[in-house]
Amino acid sequence: MFLKYLSIFAFLFMSSSVFAAPVNVNKASVDEISAALSGIGPAKAEAISKHCKKVKCKKPEDLLAVKGIGEKTLKKIEKDLKFKGK
Repeated sequence: MFLKYLSIFAFLFMSSSVFAAPVNVNKASVDEISAALSGIGPAKAEAISKHCKKVKCKKPEDLLAVKGIGEKTLKKIEKDLKFKGK
């Protein structure tokens, strides 16, 4: 029984991260950024939000100016980023 519930939980968790829509970091809230970007918690999401409000980000590499975002992190999240639209 436990394995059944564990399997269901794992499926729901994985499906939510796989099907998450890309997030516009110029317009999204801290919670939206944190939820949409794998490995980005509230503190880094806040830093991204502040940076993109101060300097409008136009491409993924613009996030390298955010403390805590390096090449490795950027590669991990860039598929979930967008910069135009809602």
